[in-house]
Amino acid sequence: MKIILSLKRHHYLAKFSIFLITVALIAGMVGCSGSHNLAIDSTVGGLVTHPGEGTFTYYEGTVVILAAKAEEGYHFVNWTGNVSTIANVEAATTTITMGGNYSITASFNRYIVQVATGAAHTVGVRGDGTVVAVGWNDYGQCNVGNWTDIVHVSAGAAHTVGVKSNDTVVAVGYNNDGQCDVDGWTSIVQVAAGDFHTVGRQSDGTVVTVGGNSSGQRDVGDWKDIIGVAAGWYHTVGVKSDGTVVAVGGNSSGQCNVGNWTDIIQVAAGAAHTVGVKSDGTIVAVGDNSSGQCNVDGWTDIIQVAAGAAHTVGIKSDGTMVAVGNNGDGQCNVDGWMDIIQVTTGDLHTVGVKDDGTVVAVGRNDEGQCNVDGW
Repeated sequence: MKIILSLKRHHYLAKFSIFLITVALIAGMVGCSGSHNLAIDSTVGGLVTHPGEGTFTYYEGTVVILAAKAEEGYHFVNWTGNVSTIANVEAATTTITMGGNYSITASFNRYIVQVATGAAHTVGVRGDGTVVAVGWNDYGQCNVGNWTDIVHVSAGAAHTVGVKSNDTVVAVGYNNDGQCDVDGWTSIVQVAAGDFHTVGRQSDGTVVTVGGNSSGQRDVGDWKDIIGVAAGWYHTVGVKSDGTVVAVGGNSSGQCNVGNWTDIIQVAAGAAHTVGVKSDGTIVAVGDNSSGQCNVDGWTDIIQVAAGAAHTVGIKSDGTMVAVGNNGDGQCNVDGWMDIIQVTTGDLHTVGVKDDGTVVAVGRNDEGQCNVDGW
């Protein structure tokens, strides 16, 4: 009798064990059907630090933290791919909620370190010395995609000029007046492009020019000790090491009347007006004021200015902006800009570089000259 009871007990235990195994297998299959793969990758310029890069498996509804980090010289742009459940695709640190098999990529771009604007085109120098351009390109002024090793650029009405790290110069665009004939230039540390002429500041403080000279805008042969240059439509301005300023060229509106300026650290030249930054952060301006572009008397704490066709903008030391002049196309709508480290103005648009290397723009955009969001 004891033997029979023992056999029955073993029989029931065996059946119960099989039942438990079956339940576990079913539970395992249910768990597998409720899990999803998350494939993560990154572009050149950074990496995903959490949860890492590769393929990971998570249960349905799991909220996964995503964190991306840019390498030096790059900045995070956005998450791309299956991003419908990512909380903020433009944030380097965010979350994704698992609701299927997803594949995502963290995208990075190189910093923009300097921008320049022509009449209707915009040029940007990246941290690696390559160059990008958008806008009007009828004369090839935006054909800079093969430029490398560039440290500084300037844009005229329809041409673009770049300084390479070896102090030589390259140029593309409209050249009917020879404004792009810079092949033989050496020892150049800065360039300024006017409408039809180009100015180069050499390391010894002298200045060279090419292009049109209908108004005497190239008559700079006797300039010395120059630490900065600017080119308007038909005039050229230079800052000397002692803070005084010289100017040549068209003076129909008094844009060259800078002989009494002192203590100047930077100048900008518009179509027919000239603006100077003094070492104490105040501003002086002369020339055409038909749109109020010279009404800068109350400006203080300015570190850089730029002059467009008929507007003037300035960066304050806290990275905010001020602007006066013609605003028919919104080129002065810079009140909300913050963290700006460099600004430039075209005829009817304004472009700024932020301290994170991204770029902002306002104003006329009929040629796509303000399409810099991806920079």
